[in-house]
Amino acid sequence: MARTAIVTGAARGIGRSIALRLAREGYSVGVNDVHRATSEINALVNEINNMARSSENSAKTPHAIAIPADVSSSTAVASMVSKTVADLGPLTLMIANAGIAPVSPLLHTTKEEIDRVFSVNFGGVFNCYSEAARQMIAQGDPDTAAGVKRYKIVGAASIAAFRAFPGCGIYSASKFAVRGLTQAMAAEMAPHSITVNAYAPGIVGTPMWSGIDEALGRIEGRGKGESLELYSKSIALGRTSVPEDVAGLVGGFLASQDSDYVTGQTIVVDGGIVFT
Repeated sequence: MARTAIVTGAARGIGRSIALRLAREGYSVGVNDVHRATSEINALVNEINNMARSSENSAKTPHAIAIPADVSSSTAVASMVSKTVADLGPLTLMIANAGIAPVSPLLHTTKEEIDRVFSVNFGGVFNCYSEAARQMIAQGDPDTAAGVKRYKIVGAASIAAFRAFPGCGIYSASKFAVRGLTQAMAAEMAPHSITVNAYAPGIVGTPMWSGIDEALGRIEGRGKGESLELYSKSIALGRTSVPEDVAGLVGGFLASQDSDYVTGQTIVVDGGIVFT
């Protein structure tokens, strides 16, 4: 059994870095994001496949396919899983990375905003967890001869899943929910040789954080870049993280056999902001 992964929200930022890391680690990758990011998805797929073509043995080198889809739709996620398996082979790893991070004080947050955040950040992760688990169970026992001892499901949490932040209350609540879901799913999937874990990034230099910076600036009276600089001062290691820091944990450790005895955990990768 070759190793095949799906990475959602992979058009840019952390998801993009995770997909590239997985390809370098030997995974074929189903690259997902929303339909409006199709051009960015295709660019990443071409980059991974160009890596394959430049390999001395391209027949055994991982490949990638583009799968635009909205993870808040269970039907779309089921189709995404089916297409990945049909084109790349049995699913061995799901990375439920897609998420949104609107900034809104709680007293100004509408029901529509709450529904939107939870439909993506929690509902999208639930859809990916459950559809991946159904597929993995249907596949039967992992192929240990191919180096796959356990199937792996991994989701995106946040340091806001450990400490809620002002201005990001609903986002924080959605990420706390991901932690609980990860623990429950890990307990239920353990008999099926499936581990379920999550990762909790901190302040990362991505377009998402640029949006958070600007929104916090409008609310708290700071200029562009000042909120990012202010909050980055709390990082013990002295710098804002980059997507590759998160990809090292996810595409390196959590995707490898080194994490076979780890399940139900949400691992913080923030340079030292939240200590758990």
